Amino acid sequence: MPHPHLQDAIPAWQQNQFHDGSRPSRERADDLVVLRQEGLYCPPGDFHIDPWLPVPRAVITHGHGDHARVGMGEYHTTTAGLPILHWRLGEQRYFPRAYGEPFELGGARVSLHPAGHVLGSAQVRIEVDGRVWVVSGDYKRQHDPTCAPFEVVACDTFITEATFGLPVYRWPDAAAVAREIVDWRDDCAARGEAALLLCYAFGKAQRLLAELRTHTDRPAFVHGAIESMLRLYRDAGISMLPTRPCFERSKRGAYAGELVLAPPMVLGSAWLRRVTPAQTGFVSGWMRLRGNRRRRNVDRGFVVSDHADWPALLRTVRETGASRVIATHGDTDAIVRMLNEQGIAAEAFATRYGGDD
Repeated sequence: MPHPHLQDAIPAWQQNQFHDGSRPSRERADDLVVLRQEGLYCPPGDFHIDPWLPVPRAVITHGHGDHARVGMGEYHTTTAGLPILHWRLGEQRYFPRAYGEPFELGGARVSLHPAGHVLGSAQVRIEVDGRVWVVSGDYKRQHDPTCAPFEVVACDTFITEATFGLPVYRWPDAAAVAREIVDWRDDCAARGEAALLLCYAFGKAQRLLAELRTHTDRPAFVHGAIESMLRLYRDAGISMLPTRPCFERSKRGAYAGELVLAPPMVLGSAWLRRVTPAQTGFVSGWMRLRGNRRRRNVDRGFVVSDHADWPALLRTVRETGASRVIATHGDTDAIVRMLNEQGIAAEAFATRYGGDD
């Protein structure tokens, strides 16, 4: 329950719990971002950040489906991410902003800064009366040739994702993993099989193709769901391995020795028959745990993530200089406990983000 002096300022529905059963975090009267039924809300600016229900005014950190949804009156987003939002959401009332460009929303001064997650992804900096809060959205600290690198933004309060907020999650070098994928493809070729690589269609597939081009110039075949997003990246000037659509070949065994990229949804589908015989590989941060590989029922797991790992989460908090941290979506308990032990006031928001990696 909120502090008694805040009770009257919080709507009755929020004083106990949300409709889905989750409970709001304790608020302070001067918080720049609070948790509302619709999502993260900035009271001084009267706008939401990546809301999951329709609102009049939304700031969108990036184009993944759990962060960018239809039904908002206004969409404030990065110029780099606008084509992706347009592709996903269609015609809307968009207000694109360059990275670092300040703009006013209500009584808040807002700017968007690179998050290093996917093309066009951003952190949201909010300043009111000299106080600064930063909402990270999703982010990573590893090098990624397909998007602007993460920018450390100094702040008083940092709202961080915690998708991989456990010490076991530590990422290998992505370029080295790309080399492993090429070697795997060659092993599959020696057995007369295709190398079917399962990866998410937005962000992961493009990053892999950009990393792979330093190790091979042989084109990869791609599922149609990936091909449509590749065009947006190429239009943005991102250099990637050449690709060909999977429908070019139809005979059984026609993809032997080829690398084929497809979204995870093809497992168990009729589409899968067109690339057999094949070895299957899955690319995700979740592949760090062998149990996840078994549950996915794949032959190989390759660890590449578009989120920060455990060391990067802790490093980022330190570098922002924040004295207060709010963790969202993922394994929040461990990082909240660790930060509190280190003298940083930490808590968690129960949000509806998460899923793809």
